[in-house]
Amino acid sequence: MQAFDRNWKVCSQNVAAGTTVLTGTTLDFGAVKLEESCPTKDQAPPSVRGGRMPVFKGKSVKAARAALDAHTSLTVKDASAHHRWVLVESNWQVCSQTPGPGTRLKGQPVSFTAVKFGESCP
Repeated sequence: MQAFDRNWKVCSQNVAAGTTVLTGTTLDFGAVKLEESCPTKDQAPPSVRGGRMPVFKGKSVKAARAALDAHTSLTVKDASAHHRWVLVESNWQVCSQTPGPGTRLKGQPVSFTAVKFGESCP
């Protein structure tokens, strides 16, 4: 979710250039900020397998939210001392998580601490 698309470049896409697709086709682009380098390949999103909490540390908050059930109560707090709001979740990386990796998910609330990509977790 880029707020200003002119500061981003496309690194990958799910439909090859020049391909004709139906109007309702969802296009998925992998993008980074202009000053960043494109990754060599897309990172696989985390998945909740066997009903257990995956390792989300280092993943984007957006990817972590998408991996969880849509009904999961999720709280995200800034892990830095700045107490910022986490608004654009794709710009933030998970530092810590509760419950911890491997914990069986039984509908309990999930919480993350996060910092912006490029910052270090405390």
